[in-house]
Amino acid sequence: MYASKKGHGEVVKMLLQRKQVSPDQPDDCGRAALLYAAAHGHEEVVKILLERGEVNPDKPNNRGQTPLSHAAYGGHEGVVEILLRREEVNPDKPCNKERTPLSYAAQLGHEEVVKILLQRERVSPDEPDDWDGTPLAYAAEFGHEEVVKILLERGEVNLNKLDSHGRTPLSYAAGGAHEGVVKILLGHGETSPDQPDNRGKTPLGYAAAGGHEGVVKALLEREEVGLQYSGPTPLWFAVNNGRTGIVKLLLGRPDIHPDIGDRYIPGEALLWEAARYGYEGVVNMLLERGTVNPDEPGFDGITIGITPLACAAREGHEEIVRILLARDEVSPDKPDENDQTPLWHAARNGHEEIVQMLLARDEVNPDKPDFGGKTPLQTAAWGGHEGVVKILLGREEVNPDNADCHGRTPLSSAIAKGHEGVVKILREVREINLKKSNSLNDR
Repeated sequence: MYASKKGHGEVVKMLLQRKQVSPDQPDDCGRAALLYAAAHGHEEVVKILLERGEVNPDKPNNRGQTPLSHAAYGGHEGVVEILLRREEVNPDKPCNKERTPLSYAAQLGHEEVVKILLQRERVSPDEPDDWDGTPLAYAAEFGHEEVVKILLERGEVNLNKLDSHGRTPLSYAAGGAHEGVVKILLGHGETSPDQPDNRGKTPLGYAAAGGHEGVVKALLEREEVGLQYSGPTPLWFAVNNGRTGIVKLLLGRPDIHPDIGDRYIPGEALLWEAARYGYEGVVNMLLERGTVNPDEPGFDGITIGITPLACAAREGHEEIVRILLARDEVSPDKPDENDQTPLWHAARNGHEEIVQMLLARDEVNPDKPDFGGKTPLQTAAWGGHEGVVKILLGREEVNPDNADCHGRTPLSSAIAKGHEGVVKILREVREINLKKSNSLNDR
């Protein structure tokens, strides 16, 4: 087998002269010498082995893959032609996953092998595997334009065949940024350019999520392609993935409404997503449309009733916080359903610059507790954020001894978490306050 794998023809001949050598004996994976030679494109060794009557030219390995499958996968045209001369070889024999030699050749973009196989009457150009993936779908997914063209010349090929995920060849080409394949498929009138998959995601949705501007432009040229769906929209996918260029393209369409959601995702979620992930350019574009409410509370996947400002404050996106605070419609102290404000979220995560920005606004209460009585100072102390603790203690309105509903103070919280620096800061403040109190009592 090793000699066959390495293509040592003379060694193979010499070994075959020994009676104890069985040329068709498989290894533990079911691979015989012929399969190794075919997989590595050793034509001379393949011919030598096929001269032996006991060698099965169509013998599969444990995965059901034949020598022809391996030769097709490797793009070894000469070996493919040699094997196909044998009547015993089934040119369309599927493996255990129902994938044929043509399927493998199409996936790898081996044009000549595809042509050779399609010349055989027994080969079905549209045979699906166990996931209902066809040769065309594989060629489209991996961007093999010439193979796609060759397959489309066959009238039996269904351009809109859905696999088990509900995806079409166009869907795979769009998701893979294969603009050339997308244009080839769209050039056939029977192609459905707006077919959603099992999750409601269309080819445009895949292209938008991936940031493939050329593909998006090609799809938008088709009138049938919609922008609003019962499921997540292409704009949502673009926003969710921070694809600024795609967002700009889509918002340039008069028929798109960024403030209108669907049954899964409300319109305002677009701004939450952009604010949450720090997509500054996307935030600006959405706000420029004028139809999106920048202070609309909702559910961002983590917190119910949270505003875009609170999302940005929680995640530490300073520039987005500045952008939103500059809007008159935005309330800088608006709490969510847990009574946690933008300041509370920023303090909890130690975002000092954002804490200072929020405290610069008169409307912001620096000591506002959440539903459990935990103030911004306590949550900062619990997290060990010394800088934020110092900033908050600089405000007269902040009571360093406020206890939550469990009786925990900022100091006891810092002690419980082992934050020595915060403990030291809070103890010093308590001593200062105690001295002030004693001084007043002495008057």
